[in-house]
This record gives sequence, C-alpha cells and structure tokens, in this order.
Amino acid sequence: QPPLVESGGDVVQPGGSLRLSCVASGFSLDAHAIGWFRQAPGKEREGMLCTDKQGETTAFVDSVKGRFIVSRDSAKNTVTLQMNSLKSDDTGVYYCARGGPWCPSFGFTRAWVDYWGLGTQVTVSS
Repeated sequence: QPPLVESGGDVVQPGGSLRLSCVASGFSLDAHAIGWFRQAPGKEREGMLCTDKQGETTAFVDSVKGRFIVSRDSAKNTVTLQMNSLKSDDTGVYYCARGGPWCPSFGFTRAWVDYWGLGTQVTVSS
C-alpha cells in the first residue's frame, strides 16, 4: 500500500457535501502535519489547508474557509476533510500530503511536501 491513500471523491450537486479521508500506512500521522491540495482542470495544484501535529489548521485559500473542516483520528491513523456547501469551482483532484510536524507560516507550496497521496476526483455539477 502507498504511504498515503485518499478516498471519498464523488460527483455531487452544488450545495452538497463530501467527506474525504487520508489513510497513512507505515508511519504515524501523529508526528506530521498533513496538507490538503487540489488541482482544478487546466490549473496549478494549490495548497488549501494544513493541519499540524497538534491539530491546529490553517487555511491558505479564502474560498474554503468556513466550508472545509479538517480533523484527525489517531486510532485509525487517518485525517479527514469534511467539505460542505460545495460549489462548481471546487471541482478537481484532491490530494493529501505529508510534511514535517508544523505548517508553514506564509503560503503553502509543493516544496513543503515529502510524500503525496494518489489523489481522488471531486466533481461538483448540476
């Protein structure tokens, strides 16, 4: 199994919700910050959210603030992303990613990542 596996992507209507999971294998998520990135069709991959090893989350994309919620389940070695009030602009491939124990203070780029998940497709369409 890959070190990180995302699941939960689906096709939903605008206003709907999805819950994505990121399951780690071979290491403990408790020692790491975990980021969530997404890549819309034809656009660059962008870092949306980062949750540090203590569970504090920073949002780097204003459009997801208040709609996307990150949580940890240490027993299952899993980080989840609850996405609410989904919009068509949320469509894309969503990735979880492992970094060090802490999140960056400014900006959130691919350089921070040492392992990527394989991605899961989210499509928001009526």
